[in-house]
Amino acid sequence: MPYSSRTRSFHGRAPKKRYNAPKKNRSFGQYIDPQRFIAPARVQAAEKYEPVHAFTDFALDNLLQKNLAYAGYKVPSPIQDQAIPVGLMGRDVIGIAGTGTGKTAAFALPLLQRLLNDKHGTALILAPTRELAQQIEQECRKLSHGSGLKPCVLIGGTSMQPQLRQLRANPRLIVGTPGRVKDHLERGTLQLKNCNYVVLDEVDRMLDMGFIADIREVIGRTNPMRQSLFFSATSNPKIRSLMDDLTNDPVEITIAAVAASSNVHQDVIRYTAQADKMEKLHDLLIGDLATKVIIFDETQRNVERLTTELTDRGFKTVAIHGGKTQGHRQRALKQFKLNEVSIMVATDVAARGLDVSDITHVVNYSVPQQYEDYIHRVGRAGRAGRTGYAFTFVAHS
Repeated sequence: MPYSSRTRSFHGRAPKKRYNAPKKNRSFGQYIDPQRFIAPARVQAAEKYEPVHAFTDFALDNLLQKNLAYAGYKVPSPIQDQAIPVGLMGRDVIGIAGTGTGKTAAFALPLLQRLLNDKHGTALILAPTRELAQQIEQECRKLSHGSGLKPCVLIGGTSMQPQLRQLRANPRLIVGTPGRVKDHLERGTLQLKNCNYVVLDEVDRMLDMGFIADIREVIGRTNPMRQSLFFSATSNPKIRSLMDDLTNDPVEITIAAVAASSNVHQDVIRYTAQADKMEKLHDLLIGDLATKVIIFDETQRNVERLTTELTDRGFKTVAIHGGKTQGHRQRALKQFKLNEVSIMVATDVAARGLDVSDITHVVNYSVPQQYEDYIHRVGRAGRAGRTGYAFTFVAHS
């Protein structure tokens, strides 16, 4: 990666020298040895999987089959191949599979089929972030087109009024985040006693974000005779305890995957002071390979400061964090996906659930609080067989 060229900026404008250094970031997380941030890319091909089924083999309504074909679904991914038949049988499912493995269709197709067969059934899908909930809603809407099943989305950061209008129509498919769903339950605007299908997506992330009490309370309001489909990228005793408590004789499916960081070249960038840190970030961003970059910083305030500084230097940059309205977050994500901007600065919370496949660089402008956060960040680059880059800024000791 070239760090020395200062002749141009990321988008052709002359780079500015001005920089007002912010106060030094403080970190209260675990100590992580910087050597753990250094690793060469090891491009690995996942072991070839031979599916047992074709999509046409699944006992799905003709309408769903038509929508699948129109959406370009051809060969089931491993999690789809194994989870869809079990879900269609009405069994509870615990699926452990990484990000980008096709989990949404793996639970959406059995769920939609069950709702088409059970005219009085209702379903609830919980996701950890607003963005992921909206992505799930969009996928369900695409797969169920023409069926009359219109998903209702209950997420924070948006007005209650449109959600109240949707709820008054008694929707049979509800997608939401735990906090906002709990709000509606407490207001009495949502009843789940007849909800007999429940999906938890990204269970590990929901627990990381502190939603375990909300999840237990929300699911405790659903029909005890429900079908439960729970999916997680990782598993540990806490996750297993939750899933075991809330499922009944589940079928467990684990999909082995190549580590998310294996295709990513990882290194550290050492700096002496805040001004030096900013200059080295600038040099990194003007490199030829840095075409789509997500930069992680510790706090909402730091994200705003860094976004302003990069914009002043001529970089096309957007910010996304938990303090932004949902409308702003949606617009920022859309600009980033469509390459209208090339840099997104984000906090960890806001970045969870982002579905952007062509990120070339992940920059940890602040050291992550936990090593698990680092692995999650790094996995944003190096997707679809590409080599990605991850750089972590570390102060000289």
